[in-house]
Amino acid sequence: MPPEPRPGRGWLLRLVIAFAFAQGAVSMARPAVSYRALSLGADERAIGVIAGVYALLPLFAAVPLGRRTDHGRCAPLLPAGVVLIGGGCVLSGTAGSLTALAVWSGVMGLGHLCFVIGAQSLVARQSAPAEQDRNFGHFTIGASLGQLVGPIAAGCLISERDGAMARTSTLALLVSAVVAAVSFTALWRIEHRGAAGPPRRSAGKVPVGGILRTRGVPAGIFVSLAVLSATDILTAYLPVVGEHRGIAPATVGLLLSLRAAATIACRLVMTPLLRRTGRAALLSTTCLLGGLLCAAVALPVPVWVLAVMLAALGFCLGAGQPLSMTTVVQAAPAAARSTALALRLTGNRLGQVAAPASAGLIAGVAGTAAPFVMLGALLIGAAGLALRGVRTEREGPAPAGPSSRVEDPAPAGPASRMEDPAPAGPARRADKPCTNRNSA
Repeated sequence: MPPEPRPGRGWLLRLVIAFAFAQGAVSMARPAVSYRALSLGADERAIGVIAGVYALLPLFAAVPLGRRTDHGRCAPLLPAGVVLIGGGCVLSGTAGSLTALAVWSGVMGLGHLCFVIGAQSLVARQSAPAEQDRNFGHFTIGASLGQLVGPIAAGCLISERDGAMARTSTLALLVSAVVAAVSFTALWRIEHRGAAGPPRRSAGKVPVGGILRTRGVPAGIFVSLAVLSATDILTAYLPVVGEHRGIAPATVGLLLSLRAAATIACRLVMTPLLRRTGRAALLSTTCLLGGLLCAAVALPVPVWVLAVMLAALGFCLGAGQPLSMTTVVQAAPAAARSTALALRLTGNRLGQVAAPASAGLIAGVAGTAAPFVMLGALLIGAAGLALRGVRTEREGPAPAGPSSRVEDPAPAGPASRMEDPAPAGPARRADKPCTNRNSA
């Protein structure tokens, strides 16, 4: 039987565009939800609860969605996610109580989770193993663009002058829904015909505990959690640091934009960096440097020095998310890669809840600069876990166990991958006939 043709890269460009609009809508809506809550009389505690519901509600759906994607198509999750994001934005804008606002914020978070699980699984499934680092890097550029533009757009639309916050925050949320809907224009024919998941009868359900015990999966999840926590806390607490140091809000906004631009730059040059260093070495190095730079933000340095540090920090943080995706995908059992990606997203959501709470507690006790020291320690710990991957690359693949992938003598198919005689590298390589059948 002749091998199925490998899909071109047009699908990846369309996915990046769709993700940029979906992430832009979410990044625009989240601050708008906070302003909408303030217009309804919320205090800081209520806003924290509403923000927590966005991250907590999707936790219950992550693993079931990953299970479903492991045994079926990825593409249906993308429009479903866009509908939930857009609906959550519209209903948040029209909510008349804080309880309703929290519920619709959770719906928005569920939509974002659906889109991201489907999109990440699609990248894993339609990319050859040697292309996954590059394609995940390009995919996350969409997220960075949305995170860069969304808050700026929200700031331009929302005004608190003359009691206009309720009206302008509603406008921002409605515009967010329109931005999310633009994603539909890029979702046509995005899943290749031969990229469906393994048939249900041939792919057994791998226990969650077995996935988490697979060498490489816990490290990838922890690295992702550490990097995302650093990004979130940096965004939340840099304005507080700026206020204490007399840095104008406009300057703080430029500093955060500089960080986001440096993250995009890192992902654009990730392929040549990987050729020179390897995935595990690049991941451990960027986490280590990122940890040191994050802790250095606590130092009372001039604004121009802070700008240089944040640019370097943004570049280091840019490697963590895409490389942790590849680490988890290539370490997980073949029949449970979408579930492993869902567990990674679950770790991210837990980090989004626990990190701000911990940072707030530490800041209340030790000052506003202390959270950056905490994040520095977290990133250095992630670097240590990633460093174990360097030894793994040198030692070769782990012995087969109950939770690791065991090569089967049966003919290669979507859930069974044969080793080819090519030289071993950081990733396990699949033979060409089933390259585009990789399950996520």
